[in-house]
Amino acid sequence: MSFHMLAKCIGAFCCLYLLPIGVAEAQDAEAPADTLRLDLKQTEKLFLNRNLSLVANHYHLVSDQALIEQAKLWDNPQLSVDQNLYTNNRFFEHSTNSDGSYNGQYYIQLQQLIKTAGKRGKEIRLSQTNAAISEWQFKDLMRNLRTELRVDFYTAAQLESSQKLYEEQLRQLDKLSKAMNQQFRLGNIAYKDLLRIQALQISTQQDVVENSNRLTELQAELISILQAGPNTFIQPILTDTLLTRIPILSFDDLLAKAKENNPSYRLQQLELTYQQQNLSLQKSLAIPDVTVSPNFDKNSSYVPNYVGLGISLPIPLFNRNQGNIHSAQWLIKEEETKLQQTDNQLATAIKSSYSKYLNTKQLNDNGTEEFYKDYGKLYTKIVESYEQREISLIEFIDYFQAYKEIKEKAIRQKLNLRLSQEELNHQIGIDVLP
Repeated sequence: MSFHMLAKCIGAFCCLYLLPIGVAEAQDAEAPADTLRLDLKQTEKLFLNRNLSLVANHYHLVSDQALIEQAKLWDNPQLSVDQNLYTNNRFFEHSTNSDGSYNGQYYIQLQQLIKTAGKRGKEIRLSQTNAAISEWQFKDLMRNLRTELRVDFYTAAQLESSQKLYEEQLRQLDKLSKAMNQQFRLGNIAYKDLLRIQALQISTQQDVVENSNRLTELQAELISILQAGPNTFIQPILTDTLLTRIPILSFDDLLAKAKENNPSYRLQQLELTYQQQNLSLQKSLAIPDVTVSPNFDKNSSYVPNYVGLGISLPIPLFNRNQGNIHSAQWLIKEEETKLQQTDNQLATAIKSSYSKYLNTKQLNDNGTEEFYKDYGKLYTKIVESYEQREISLIEFIDYFQAYKEIKEKAIRQKLNLRLSQEELNHQIGIDVLP
């Protein structure tokens, strides 16, 4: 095979390799998506209004709060009525004798259960704690979904920045490749130089495709979380708050805030409170409740009209609720152990995430932003210098690849800082960092 035929084959291969992307871009242009340009606050507002998981859990929370009202209600009184059914060949005989006395019998009793040992108050407090647990479970779900949303939002912005970088470099290489093809046909440059540029084209095209696929997957996650339409494209708009002056917070301050606001820690505290209240209730159940029964009896007692009062209560001779009391005592020990473990885990997580944030922020504060800007200006001059043959191809490729790595690190550095902020906010339970 001749040298020129080899060049044509390689050129054809490059065209075939790049063709699907051009077709895909054309198809995308034919089916425009509905673009939503959203900053983080707008995205979170849309998320709160549309997320079905939050709506479902909110209903569960309201349901548990209604149980508090149920626990406050008194037991209903019980009415009992008894009368003669069949007497003197007659049903329900109720009449007056010749002497004016009443002929017939009926009995009426009203029973009311009176709970002793403060059982009703203990049940109310138990229901209140259970509702508080549901509330913090709701907050925990919202915290996890919000963190997932923010991570996806920031990552999508980072992928779009990377996509712009790769596409810009690809445009430069396409322009350069066309010019070098023309020079090659004129015999002004060596074929190996053309191949090196075409290899960079293919490599950059792979970056474009891989980054585009990741961005597509992330867009699908955002659309699912926000309950947006399938043809929607979320365009993240970042506000530059990375260099905002952050108040100096000590580890003890952060840990104290976390113990007040971290849903996982608060849930564990409430689980212990619930078991402590349950033990108090189980002990009170060992004390018998009293049933008061006022009654009226017509014509079946020693007097025609009998009015009496009955009081009944079980005798705690065998069952004094011992098993449930012992069980509640051991459950308290279990929850105390879990709380201690959760306390240690929270302190470790806060320390780790805060150290990660400080390390990442220190890197961002070391003047790297100016370095990236200066390197970008140098890269623009390098491209011009190579087009004017002021530097060699090897120097151009070195600068080209180095610029891509530097730019990728700059984009990744901003993402890492935002992710470290979100990790610390997630562990504390509130936004202590912007």
